Order: sequence, then structure tokens, then C-alpha cells
Amino acid sequence: MSTEIDIAETLDVKGLSCPMPIVKTKGAIDDLAPGEVLEVVATDPGSVSDIDGWATGTDGVTLLEQEEGDEVYTHYVRKEA
Repeated sequence: MSTEIDIAETLDVKGLSCPMPIVKTKGAIDDLAPGEVLEVVATDPGSVSDIDGWATGTDGVTLLEQEEGDEVYTHYVRKEA
């Protein structure tokens, strides 16, 4: 990770395929306070483009960073409002 991100909650969606990582991410973001960051850990390679597209098209959320590890994809999404 290029910068230190203060994570409020981690969502494990490993083993789930589209659209479930997005569905669960939206539900978890709804439970956060504005300014808090959700860490999403997935194994679906499609989650990289899916979460990016969802965050870009959704008011009140910002995709801060995505990391690709050894068959694990980590996404950091901040709730703005």
C-alpha cells in the first residue's frame, strides 16, 4: 500500500463471484460512518474492475486504492457521505 489507510472494517468476500462482492460491499459501506474506510478482500479477479466501476458510478464513495496479491485482491473504499 502506497499510503497508510486507517481501516474501519474488513469485508472478506473470498470465494464469491460477481455480483456478490459488490452486493456485500454496498451493504458494508451503508453501515459505515462518513469518512470511514472499508477494506474488501476478494479472490475474484473481476472484482478489480467491478469495484472500480461501482465506486466511480456511486455517489458518496471513493475507491482509494486496489492491490493485487497472490490470487487475492484488496480494495480500499471510503464512505464520503
